[in-house]
Amino acid sequence: MELTINWYIALSAILFSLGALGVLTRRNAIIVFMSIEMMLNAANLAFVAFARHLGDLDGQVLVFFVITVAAAEVAVGLALIVTIFRSKKSINIDEINLMKG
Repeated sequence: MELTINWYIALSAILFSLGALGVLTRRNAIIVFMSIEMMLNAANLAFVAFARHLGDLDGQVLVFFVITVAAAEVAVGLALIVTIFRSKKSINIDEINLMKG
């Protein structure tokens, strides 16, 4: 049995949907960042699947840029989470919205 591009795109859509569901339903900032990473990896899977299907390397080059952006997002996001945790003693997103004083 050969795996076609449809299987890869279906898996990418499922991973992206799970990531979007995690972003929309969870209140823990770390879980939200993990869900965003899952969404970025789903896009990476789609890029690689289309690149392989078309026989072109452009999709794989885009994956390196997405991975670079994801690494920068994690570094900045975790720095923000640590700073907020030090001041608020919680990383609950509902409590972060109340950043007065």
